[in-house]
Amino acid sequence: MRKKLIGGILMLLLLCAFTTIDGLSDLQFLEGTWKRENKENYETWRREADGSFKGQSYKMKDQNKVVSEYLMIRKKADQITYTATVLDQNEGKPIDFVLNKAIKGKVSFENLSHDFPKKIRYTPLSKNEIFVEVLGEGDKGFFYKMTLQYK
Repeated sequence: MRKKLIGGILMLLLLCAFTTIDGLSDLQFLEGTWKRENKENYETWRREADGSFKGQSYKMKDQNKVVSEYLMIRKKADQITYTATVLDQNEGKPIDFVLNKAIKGKVSFENLSHDFPKKIRYTPLSKNEIFVEVLGEGDKGFFYKMTLQYK
């Protein structure tokens, strides 16, 4: 059983290494509510009727949801764009990050002119786990694993 599981994971990683994100439908793996490992931080994504995705990042504090940012992924001028509106940064203005289709095996949204982050990356590890990287200058930043709570 363990060999089959390891074999399946290796196959998924190989498929991801050669997969290119071409359209919004390739991002379906993000749908659902995700919990950051060892923290009460969450990210939730839902697919809209037009194919775009809307989401938010939040914490649970005293059983209350405290939203820190609103998120959107959509096609904008023939590019797939990730837009983050962080409530206490950038005067509350949205910041766009454009999908870098040249990156294989992960979804990399980039805005190299932004101070921090410059890159936001999602790597599917399995249908229930994703790896998130938030990177700045020289690809320095932080990263964490998230687990699917529910779809």
